[in-house]
Amino acid sequence: MNVIVSNTQRNLLAGLDIDVIKSISGEYEANEIVEMFKNFFYNKMVLDVTAIKDFHNIKSFQVIAMGLDVEKIVFFLPEGSDVCTSNFLSKLVSMGIYNFTTNIEGVKYLLEHPNSYKQVAHIQQLNDVSNTIVEKVESGSKIIGIRNVTEHAGATTFIYILKKELKVHFGDTIIALEINKNDFQYFGDKNMLSITADQVQAALTRYAGASVILIDLNDYPDDSCCGDVLYLLEPSTIKLNRLMRRNRNIFSKLQQKKIILNKSLLTNKDITDFEYEAKTKVFYNMPPLDERKRNPIFDDFLSRMGLISAKAEKKESGKIFGLFRR
Repeated sequence: MNVIVSNTQRNLLAGLDIDVIKSISGEYEANEIVEMFKNFFYNKMVLDVTAIKDFHNIKSFQVIAMGLDVEKIVFFLPEGSDVCTSNFLSKLVSMGIYNFTTNIEGVKYLLEHPNSYKQVAHIQQLNDVSNTIVEKVESGSKIIGIRNVTEHAGATTFIYILKKELKVHFGDTIIALEINKNDFQYFGDKNMLSITADQVQAALTRYAGASVILIDLNDYPDDSCCGDVLYLLEPSTIKLNRLMRRNRNIFSKLQQKKIILNKSLLTNKDITDFEYEAKTKVFYNMPPLDERKRNPIFDDFLSRMGLISAKAEKKESGKIFGLFRR
């Protein structure tokens, strides 16, 4: 059975000949839609995007993508609107949204024949600044995005500690950016900056000479400017179960991604079991850390990331590393 969420395009959807278990009409916050359907069983959802308040804002789609299984959703876009531009559609593809159309025939087709990335890859575009950043990444500069997978997985503090450890090796040439947030101000670090989404382009251009740029992506859906993205996951039972309730296919989307188990007390056996159940690999198992002092385990992590050579690891840290899976 299927679900229809409609608003200004409800008359067009009224003629859709499908079995419907639930149909609602109106305008809702993105997180309201997530709350209504995250524990509701349905086969497919047809989502008239005008039912999403502030649907012109890409962040609204990010909330939907993180909270629901977008492989089960067909996004019905209003033809000629600003959500139909190549730039906007490229951002949808970047966050894993592949099934969108502007007509009823398209809705009917996608319900039966959902797109894979292959069908929409041509839509994905990088703007001139992103191309410049990619060239810099390939030539040695590093731009690393960090995104929470489970709620409150610790991206802000992780970035702070990572920046401090990188400073030991690269000096005062590390920049950290958070987008549409103001948490960095509490660290009192002049190179940890809070910017808005429309300032990203200028900031990346301004700090292109930095050795490493760290970006908190939690309030910014487009990670195309990053050479690498780390996905933080706190492996507590409640956090994992809540994550799976929201999106049971989340780990299939994270395959081949760099998953960091953050604030983790898992043993090697626990990690093996986790990888088997999730059908994905863990890039690194990071234990709880003290942000007020040096954390030698980070040398091993930086080596794994290719940011420092293995020779740069401290010899005395071998015993510590032996406790954690690499």
